[in-house]
Amino acid sequence: MIEDNALWASLPVPALLLDRVYHIVESNPAAESFLNLSAKVLRGKSLWEKVLIDAPLEAAFGRARDGRTPLFVNDVDVGSGERPPMQCNIQIAPHQGQDDLMIMMISPREIASRMTKSHNTGKAAKSAIGMAEMLAHEIKNPLAGITGAAQLLAMGLSQEDQELTDLIVEESRRIVKLLEQVEQFGNLRPPQLKSLNIHDVLDRAKKSAAVGFGAHMLFVEDYDPSLPHVLADADQLLQVFLNLLKNAAEANPHAGTVRLHTFYDPSLRIRKSDGSQARLPLQVEIIDDGPGLPPEIASDVFEPFISGRENGTGLGLALVSKLIGDAGGWISVESVPGRTVFRVSLPLAPLIAGEI
Repeated sequence: MIEDNALWASLPVPALLLDRVYHIVESNPAAESFLNLSAKVLRGKSLWEKVLIDAPLEAAFGRARDGRTPLFVNDVDVGSGERPPMQCNIQIAPHQGQDDLMIMMISPREIASRMTKSHNTGKAAKSAIGMAEMLAHEIKNPLAGITGAAQLLAMGLSQEDQELTDLIVEESRRIVKLLEQVEQFGNLRPPQLKSLNIHDVLDRAKKSAAVGFGAHMLFVEDYDPSLPHVLADADQLLQVFLNLLKNAAEANPHAGTVRLHTFYDPSLRIRKSDGSQARLPLQVEIIDDGPGLPPEIASDVFEPFISGRENGTGLGLALVSKLIGDAGGWISVESVPGRTVFRVSLPLAPLIAGEI
């Protein structure tokens, strides 16, 4: 199945070769070591039986398989019956030599996993965030003075010299914008979860985008009108959708189409830290027809300071991931040239008022 066995064996990350029904065809040594299972035990077995993934990936894997497109999923717990779960990134892509096979790679993120599961480290992380917020606040004050001074200087300068003061003002404002985004990560306020109509929030985001940063785009609604209410924080969810719509609009600087798709999928579940399962049946997809994510950043697109655009801060999608995670939801992305899909999965609101 694998033409270059030496290359396959040398891959530093766990890798599995899968058939169309997700049976394991081959496993490299790194995968055997990571799962603590031999190739003999893995071969011919269902992926879902031997690899425990704490995320509802079956549907996403199916779309990647049928469309012969790559899929990147960040920050999910992966383990097996022989080893405890570890936070990982997952990549799945079609085998270029055989159309009926897919290659799945697992990239463990041991440091991130320890940070999320260690109480002491959690305190340190909060302290670091607080420090960043404080520094951002302190830096903004002198920047405001610099901007004001440059504007005053410009009044008595020649046109040529004014170009330099304009540059100072423009760059100072860009830094302030970046610092404001950094400050958002310091807002540790837990989400105020309430029963919401998801379409009301989407419509607010769409209207704001259509008269602002997305005025050049065509927004298409593809809603399931029968959806029940979602359990979420209205302000934070609006911020999530605005960031996703802005990302889609900036991917097409001249013109393009953004489709807002909602639907119900009762099969989606994730395992929570206490071992229980949470249902996330309400799905929202933001789909654009732009050039797609650059392959070199696609697997890290939700990480801070990762951006595919010149002068991009790389904080918008990181903030989206943080807000969705804090609300108990899940976000993923699938991207190929001409089609990028950000999918947000959310829990339903309780049927009886006062249950939360």
